[in-house]
Amino acid sequence: MSVSAPLEHMPKASSHTFPAQTWKSVEAPERHGLTADVRSAVEAALKALPTTSFMAVAGGEVLYSYGDVSEVSYLASTRKSILSMLMGKAVADGKINLDLTMADLNIEEDHGLLPIEKTAALRDLLISSSGVYHQPGSPGSNTKNIPERGSKRPGEYFHYNNWDFNVLGAAFEQLTGRSVFKAFEEDFAGPMEMQDFDPSRQRMMGYEGASRYLAYHFFLSARDMARLGLTMVRNGRWRDEQLVPADWVAESTRIHVPADRMNESEKSRIAGYSYLWWIPVVTNDTPEWQGACVAAGHFGQFMLCLPALDMVFVNRRAIPDDLAIARNDGSFKEELPAVTMENFLAVTDHFIKAKLRAA
Repeated sequence: MSVSAPLEHMPKASSHTFPAQTWKSVEAPERHGLTADVRSAVEAALKALPTTSFMAVAGGEVLYSYGDVSEVSYLASTRKSILSMLMGKAVADGKINLDLTMADLNIEEDHGLLPIEKTAALRDLLISSSGVYHQPGSPGSNTKNIPERGSKRPGEYFHYNNWDFNVLGAAFEQLTGRSVFKAFEEDFAGPMEMQDFDPSRQRMMGYEGASRYLAYHFFLSARDMARLGLTMVRNGRWRDEQLVPADWVAESTRIHVPADRMNESEKSRIAGYSYLWWIPVVTNDTPEWQGACVAAGHFGQFMLCLPALDMVFVNRRAIPDDLAIARNDGSFKEELPAVTMENFLAVTDHFIKAKLRAA
């Protein structure tokens, strides 16, 4: 069989398998194409990167792991995709209306928002197209070609700005009555039996005096991130519970901003942006990427959900807590060696092509 095969000829998802308190390993990795040669190529690729841990999950079991997948560290912008997941149930329950505007929510800044900025709706913030170009309360935004305040109508222009993402966290808390971290603990960490989740490690971080809205930062392990990815791959389900509504999984991972409108945030192999997820390119020759989504964070924090093959991939580039805190208060501005989106996807390619060859 060719490396890229029609969907009907690809291996069927074994969606009945979920990890319990600990992950099980795949008994016969070679059935997924993980031969000694493939394993050797993967390890060579990972050793050439500053990756500290990596995990591949197939059929709900660990196909491959590298480094210490229990190490808890800073997720950076991967946090945004987690918030998207959390919002699904609140939207379905009617607690969050995506058409609510900044004016409706009384979102304000010390030096004020412009009238046009107050018309931005939560739906606009989810696709980083709020039209609000107020300084964000945390690093990680696109700092190139920032439009003038009031120059763009909400919903019409993509500019990757942490102001949008941080305000989404504040709006979530206002409308649901729970902190982002408490919601994560109750809705995800508990039901998924996360092994390494520590509520005390999660924290708000950001610059002093830049914005009223700081960043909700998660500190998780690779193996707990893989549980989140598996939930997305399984259409929002975890065993018998629908943790994320299936309709939300579909809506939050379809392209809302195509790559040619992503301006300076356009990335290799990414076809567009959705509700806080990056959506990979799919071609007629690569149907295995249909429905895929990627969470991405600074330094090399990645999670790829690949539902067509029932696979999840996680890459971590661990950053010490003190450096993560210093980065977010602005006292540490150096760039450390990082894993790029292209680096990460190139590693996952080894597994994906091997699985298709084995089918």
